[in-house]
Amino acid sequence: ENSFSMSTLHWINDVLMALFFLVVGLEIKRDMLIGELSSPKKASFPIIAALGGMIVPAILYLSVNQSHPTGFGVPMATDIAFALGILMLLGKRVSLSLKVFLVTLAVVDDLGAIVVVAIFYTSELHYDFLLYSVLTYFILMIFNYFNLVRVMPYLFIGIFLWIFIHSSGIHSTIAGILLAFVIPLKAKNTTVEEIEEHNSKSPLLRVENALHNFSAFIIMPVFAFANAGVELDFASVVENKTIVLGVFLGLLIGKPIGILASTYLASKFKISEKPSNVTWNEIVAVGFLAGIGFTMSIFISVLAFDDPHIVSAVKIGIFASSISAAIIGVFLLIILGKKETQKEFLEGLNDK
Repeated sequence: ENSFSMSTLHWINDVLMALFFLVVGLEIKRDMLIGELSSPKKASFPIIAALGGMIVPAILYLSVNQSHPTGFGVPMATDIAFALGILMLLGKRVSLSLKVFLVTLAVVDDLGAIVVVAIFYTSELHYDFLLYSVLTYFILMIFNYFNLVRVMPYLFIGIFLWIFIHSSGIHSTIAGILLAFVIPLKAKNTTVEEIEEHNSKSPLLRVENALHNFSAFIIMPVFAFANAGVELDFASVVENKTIVLGVFLGLLIGKPIGILASTYLASKFKISEKPSNVTWNEIVAVGFLAGIGFTMSIFISVLAFDDPHIVSAVKIGIFASSISAAIIGVFLLIILGKKETQKEFLEGLNDK
């Protein structure tokens, strides 16, 4: 069976998502080098949030499903695109720090989900292709080491990286993240200040800017449209109610609890540091947005269950919990945004 005779859906998922992850990976790399995540204590905060947001939903799922444990990965994932799309729609109500927190959390979360997929849901790994992937990545690292600033060679070799990772049996979206991490932020002898003034001096920002709108306005809608095909088979929900309940509880309740608890403990014990302009209330709100599993969860559910009836039941659970989580998250952020404006208004009065 040739791995290139893929269905359109498969192509959309694997090619477009790799590009999407490339953009997100570039954003994170930039933040780790010159932005919000530049110190280990700050960078560890969203990572700990993501781990909490994966472990608690998985435990919640398993607590009601000893008989179908394979589905534990379904409520672990966050749909970066949708969660971030909602934050973007809220515009000025949401601080940049909160956006960075959510993006990093969601990426770590998705990488975690991909690792879970690779370990628990990948039928067989082809080690020859895995070796080719490593060698290809080594070439990219050499480019980076010698500070090659032209973007095309990275993208060209990146295509081979994608092909080899795809053929190895690991989910190919990871190629996007890996590629992002080798594209240099700055050309030799340029300073961060120069980069902030002239984006053209930064290979990383050139690629990010070129792909950003394509990613947001083309990849996401196409991806959502292609994956939303679901025959709403409510009879199957009743038959598989504990599985659906496990997924629903995992995404809607497990995510915010896991994210809040893990970050609260981590900052209490000084393991990591909450961004100064993000409140705990906002973290709860983002915790709910992280419960939007949608495409990523659907992707895992197809791998986790062989029975199409279970898959269609789980899809309904994913839709229900994702929509509920989105509504609660948006509601909380709007209320918090209003409180913030009232606070600014009162402070303004006091200043006068």
